[in-house]
Amino acid sequence: MNDHHDHHGTHSDLHSEQGALRGEHPGRAANPIIKVHDIAWLEFQKPDLAAAETFAQAFGFATSLRTRDELHLRGTDAGAPCVIVRRGPRSQYLGAAFTAAEASDVLRLAEATGATSKKLPETIGGMGVDLVDPSGASIRVVADTHKLPSLPAQTPLTFNAGHEMVRANQTQRPLRQPATVQRLGHVVLQSTKYRETLDWYLHHLGLIVSDFLYYPGQRERGPTMSFIRCDRGSTPTDHHTIAMTLGPTNRYVHSAYQVADIDALAAGGELLRDLGYHRSWGIGRHIQGSQIFDYWRDPNGFLVEHFTDGDMFDCTLEPGWAQMTASGLAQWGPPATKDFLGMTPGRESLRELASMVTALRDDNEFDFMRLRGLMKVATS
Repeated sequence: MNDHHDHHGTHSDLHSEQGALRGEHPGRAANPIIKVHDIAWLEFQKPDLAAAETFAQAFGFATSLRTRDELHLRGTDAGAPCVIVRRGPRSQYLGAAFTAAEASDVLRLAEATGATSKKLPETIGGMGVDLVDPSGASIRVVADTHKLPSLPAQTPLTFNAGHEMVRANQTQRPLRQPATVQRLGHVVLQSTKYRETLDWYLHHLGLIVSDFLYYPGQRERGPTMSFIRCDRGSTPTDHHTIAMTLGPTNRYVHSAYQVADIDALAAGGELLRDLGYHRSWGIGRHIQGSQIFDYWRDPNGFLVEHFTDGDMFDCTLEPGWAQMTASGLAQWGPPATKDFLGMTPGRESLRELASMVTALRDDNEFDFMRLRGLMKVATS
């Protein structure tokens, strides 16, 4: 800590008890190509669009487009849909789209990468450029897409906090109904080339790191997870728009969708449980990002999160640093489940186990020492 204090002079620019040591990753690129404004939507492929829509509406999405081969799911905020589902033979995550701050940024990014900008389908509108990150994940940066009008939002409850009385002669009776989704908040991805992929996002999209995590006893080897936000200068943005973690496979981990408040989240969870859907982990409050969370599995096994009350940072805050532990994922709430950690016996955990063997043979960042660190995280 002394080393850190000497480096920064004061702790006024930190949100964490611990900042970078001298020579550690700065958490941002010196000269990014562009700075994206926000995450726009995620794309999935699923064989059964009817089942996907049934769960989505129980989860709190509204349907903005439904054809034989395509399903668009939206929140109440104006803008693009949150999720686009395409009909296909098997379930898979297809990629993420980010909104450019200016249309000219799409052209600048295309020119810098040698990619071609193109008109997007009429169902979305606008233009975009398609890229692939070092982990193989598809990334699309878009501009001038059709803007869906806002929908009526769920009204947050009024709270009497301690002795501060703002509600009198009125009861609290939140309905057991879907927790109306307002917007897409973030996506979490796992990468076998974590550091290379992290630097790619910082350089190409102008994202900046809010928090770094490192494996127990391995700080000197560098971080293994980062929570990354958009850089809108003095305008605060979500603590993370994308989070990235080192692992034995390149895969989607989860995505998160904002709801009005904790009662909307909890009552909506009761409804999902009544309908027979599987809660993966929750309800609790995270440490990095501070969100109140509740995680669910959709019928295709994808992990999705309701969240509310997340941290918002502007560009001035420096990255926090912390040790990665399973118990350090939440301030309060039940312990992280085996399902959430991907350790429940079944096809997914067997796939992850097999991929560990493959990853140790391949030329990537997931080596035997990192495997030991990951095992320590799961039991800590």
